[in-house]
Amino acid sequence: MEIQVDAVPTAVHTSTHPQHTPETFKPLLSKLISSPSSFSRSDAVLAFEHLLDPTSTYPSQIGSFLTALHLSGREADDDVLAGGAEVLRRHAILVDVPPEQAASGKDRVVVDIVGTGGDGHDTYNVSTTAAIVAAGAGARVYKHGNRASTSSSGSADLLMALGCPLSPPRASSHQQQQPPFRFLLAPHHHPLLAPLAPIRRSIPHRSIFNLLGPLVNPSRPAAIVLGVARPELGATFARALAKDETMQRAWVVCGFEGLDEISCAGPTRVWEFRRREGGEEESEGDVGDGVIKEFVVDPTEFGLQPHALETVKGGKGPEENAHTFIQLLDPNGKRDEDEGKLGPIRDFVLMNTAAVLLVAGIVEGLPQGVQLARESIASGRAWDAFCAFREWDRA
Repeated sequence: MEIQVDAVPTAVHTSTHPQHTPETFKPLLSKLISSPSSFSRSDAVLAFEHLLDPTSTYPSQIGSFLTALHLSGREADDDVLAGGAEVLRRHAILVDVPPEQAASGKDRVVVDIVGTGGDGHDTYNVSTTAAIVAAGAGARVYKHGNRASTSSSGSADLLMALGCPLSPPRASSHQQQQPPFRFLLAPHHHPLLAPLAPIRRSIPHRSIFNLLGPLVNPSRPAAIVLGVARPELGATFARALAKDETMQRAWVVCGFEGLDEISCAGPTRVWEFRRREGGEEESEGDVGDGVIKEFVVDPTEFGLQPHALETVKGGKGPEENAHTFIQLLDPNGKRDEDEGKLGPIRDFVLMNTAAVLLVAGIVEGLPQGVQLARESIASGRAWDAFCAFREWDRA
């Protein structure tokens, strides 16, 4: 998920750190170029504080910085990602998340499912659909997303095609009923990135901002399923998530095909981060007060048969994907697509939903997650979760 902010909001261009200037940014840029391996998390924090202040850097410095991060490979370093994410979260317009309890008496944690994008497979909007199905199954999903950057239909494009205006943030009281699924459009919550948009468009490569989106959800979720398109990013993102004190459990996933989702076609690599509970002994794979484990899952572990990626391709645009979404979830809708087309996409959604329910602590195993996801769809609760959000968004 890329953070794209094209329109510059009003009342944003005030200096956040008057002591930051192009001269104070120059040593950071010099260090990154001359000794990239020594460019630390604290350096990244200071550099991003400069980037978010329009008076603290020249456009040429910003372009040089993003290019140096890219060519040195430091944009994919967990310390640099964690530092950049820390600053973006600090300056984001955060979402007020009222406390809620499940029937068991436990707090209902906020969970997200998101990918970095850029996998080139242009599959159906599985993460958005899985988020809504998970909400229908009892999860509290605040999905952070945007319009399409590298595919024909991004999460925001799908929801807008379904009639959601994706309204800007508004004040809400804790007494106001919150829908179980919410969508947080990135540009609404990261306005300080707006001045960087022309510079980012002028450079001929993807930048660190293409990677930071999944790490800066303004609702501060405690659990996440995060897809990456390159396996070498898996452990990097798991370590970066471990450095976010709010995060309790995460699955970073990458299909063997280079898919930034849990693949319905075959094996998927998983890097699981879990915060240790009080009294739990340390073990191999420890990172701070948590542990990271790497393993592989495939469709049979979900109790499902594999489907070729060709069978879960997205439509030519968001309108076609919206039609598929309605065919999948609306219990009262007319079915004009055969099961041969919907079945593989449904299983694709079931697999990814199961992972969301697992990291959210709602189920203890993937087959149980698939069963709850099936029930969410069959009962109409998934469709109800979507309709509740659309009505809330339009209010």
